[in-house]
This record gives sequence, C-alpha cells and structure tokens, in this order.
Amino acid sequence: MTSPLNLHGKAPAAASVPAEEQKLVLNILIIGCGIGGLSAAYCLGRAGHKVTILEAASEIGEAGAGIQASVGPNLSRLLIRWGLRDNLDQTAVIPQAITFLRYADGQRVGWTEWGESMEQNHRAPYYHIHRADLLDMLLKLAAPYMTVLLNSRVSSIDPHAAQVTLENGAVLAGDLIIGADGIKSLARTVVVGSPSKPPIPTGYAAYRAIIPTRSMLADPDLKLLVEDAEMKNWMGPGKHIIGYCIRAKTEYNLVMVHPDDRLQESYTAEGSVTKMRADFQDWEPRVQKLLALVSKTLVWPLMYREPLESGWVDGTGHVVFLGDASHAMLPSRAQGCAMAVEDAAVLGVLLSRISRHDQLPTLLHAYQDLRYDRTTETQLAARTNHNIFHLEDGPEQEERDRSMRTAMEAALAREREIRAEDTAGNANVWADKKKSQTQFDYDAELEAEQWCTNHGFSL
Repeated sequence: MTSPLNLHGKAPAAASVPAEEQKLVLNILIIGCGIGGLSAAYCLGRAGHKVTILEAASEIGEAGAGIQASVGPNLSRLLIRWGLRDNLDQTAVIPQAITFLRYADGQRVGWTEWGESMEQNHRAPYYHIHRADLLDMLLKLAAPYMTVLLNSRVSSIDPHAAQVTLENGAVLAGDLIIGADGIKSLARTVVVGSPSKPPIPTGYAAYRAIIPTRSMLADPDLKLLVEDAEMKNWMGPGKHIIGYCIRAKTEYNLVMVHPDDRLQESYTAEGSVTKMRADFQDWEPRVQKLLALVSKTLVWPLMYREPLESGWVDGTGHVVFLGDASHAMLPSRAQGCAMAVEDAAVLGVLLSRISRHDQLPTLLHAYQDLRYDRTTETQLAARTNHNIFHLEDGPEQEERDRSMRTAMEAALAREREIRAEDTAGNANVWADKKKSQTQFDYDAELEAEQWCTNHGFSL
C-alpha cells in the first residue's frame, strides 16, 4: 500500500508565486526523493506547480553512513538564495584550504587557499556537509510545496500518457515526469528508448568512514587535521585518500579510493576494516593513526556513465531526467551534488514561465541545452582528476608534483597577483583560476533567466 507522507504547510510568503502571475499549473511527478528530487520539488513547487514525489523507500534518508557532500560556491549561492545560509553556517564546515600530500611521508606538494578567499573570489562560500544534513535542509525547504508518496517504487513509465505505474499496481498521471532516480534510472531508459547500458565499473571503490574528532584531538599528530580544517588529499600509486571535517568539526570524514573489481553498485555494503588497513599499510603515520580509529567502513564501488549524446528529453516531451540519471560522475571533482541542484534550479526557472502546454517541449529542450555542456565538462574533469591522483611513482608523478608545487609556492608567497594564465592547466585543478571561475562563478538560475529573456519567456 502506498504510504503518503503529509509535508504540506504554510509556504513562505517571499517564495510564493501570486495566483494572478501563475500562467499554467503543471501536475509534475518526480521519481526519487534525494537531493536532486527535493531540489526540483522546491524549485517547481514555488513556481506554482503541483508536485508529487514518488519514493521507493519507506522513509526519506540517505542510504548508508558516511556519504558526504561538498558544497562549492556554485551550489552554496543557490542554497543561500533559498534561505539556508544560517543552516549551513551552523551545520557545515568551511574548509580553509585543499592540501595535496605524498602518500608515504605526508610531504605537502600542493595547496590552494579556500576559506574567506573562496567567498571573496566567487561571491559564495565553500562548505563540507554531511549529506544527510543537506537532505534534511532541502526536505524542510520543499515541504510546503509537495506531496511525498513513500513505498512507491515505479515499475513502468508510459511517456505518451504521461503516467507511471507503481509496483503495487497504482497508476498516477501528470503533465511531466522527472527522473531523479539515480545512476540506475528507469526514466533514463524510457528517454533513451531502449534498455540503458549498465554503469561502467572503474575498477575502483571507496571505503567510507566517519571518525569522532574527539579521538583525534587527543593525539598531537592528528589534532591539527581538525584544527586547521583543511581538506587533505593523500595521493599514491593507484589510490588516494580524502579527509575533512564535517558537522561543526565534531566528525572527520574519510574517503579511501582503492582498486576493487566488484561490479555491483551499492551505498550500504559493509567493508572489512582489516582489509582497509592492509590496503593502506605503507602510507604515512597519520594515515595509520586515522585508520586505527575506524571501527566500521562501507564500500562504495565507483561507477561511471559516458555523457548521453541522445538527449535528456523523450520524444513526447513528457519525461526528462536530472542529476545522476543524466550525468553520473566520479567524486574526484566534488561536483556531483552541485550538478543535480543546478539542474533543478534551471528547470524551476524555465517552467515558471510556461503559459501553454505546447511550450513544454521547448522549455525542456532549453533545459537540456543549458545543462549538457556544463555537466559533460564536469564529468570529464572528475575522470581526469581521478587519474591524476593515482599516478604511479615515476616521471609523470614527479611532473604532477612539480606543477602543484609551483602553484602552491606562488600562492604562499603572495608577492603579486596570480594571473589566470599563470595557473592554466595546473595538475591541482583548484589552483587553476580559469577553471575555478568556470566551475564556481556559474549561477544556474541567472543562466536560465537570461535564456528566458532572450527567447521571449519573461514573466
């Protein structure tokens, strides 16, 4: 039986769209109640549309512990605009820098300042947050604008009738179906027109673990990892480790990427702590101490999809997808979450302008056109970083470290303004000023607003 979760409430007046300004109300079905789905529900609901989320699980939440989110300025500017600045400041951590380290001895080979400079340079801060905390923020934000049906796994989609059938036999119809249903997306299969190719195994997986920082503060060697609030990236042959603080520095998140041939995607598979420690036994002493504090680890096989050249909108104009369903990417650029929310923001602006049903295909294809190149470039950047982090010891690794070190020394010297051309192509992509501007200065809502203005869809 489908279980409704009543999340209706009084909508904030500032975010409401007056009835006299609402041109057309669409009945929108969103498959999936993750970060992308909730963001879409908020953006479309505040535009005046009727939104129903269909969630297969019996409750809303993140699958598995230790799943974190990086909130770069391109994402935080949206969340702040939506009224979440106080929540982010109270719950998340602002990393002061990203530091790249040699695996064997912890030698620093790269460093880029973040902290206040990130907001000064890109007009919005950078945060690290527990994904469950971000999900909770978005759930509360979207609650006045949506209905959520739990235990509602979609078994089939009929794009011509714009309806879905649930596993329990229930049929729901709407004007638009949005697949926010992840890397194994059913909506993607419908849009592509044939069974979607399975995700591509990378041959790697990530151990995930969270350490209470009180344990680290008791150790002089680990204390600074908490106090300096930097994002640490240890790089080694075929492996890398990311570490940073979350939840107001009460927890330390570890992601340990390593070779792994398992083929089944899972966010909840428990890993062997003994094997995890053995996989990194030749890494520097601080890593050994961190791993000694891990009591439980989950294993997340890293899967990938090639950019989808056939498009994101089905031929009827009734089905579209977003987030990992559109552009699943490796975590090495820390932008997967941001891309999903950007997708939702663009859809929200475009569909706030709809006045006739026959405009829907045009607006959906505008969404695809606005998003495709950006998400594809981000996917490819994540793959590139993944390879850069894993270079075997030798000439390529030495050149990588030299490149990173050059940018670090220039940044630490502060003798002159570093020009974009000075950092172009740096192995530390966060030190590349032009790439950071492209990634972090982007305003999804502004881009969609500009398209509407240029194409006669102004309110």
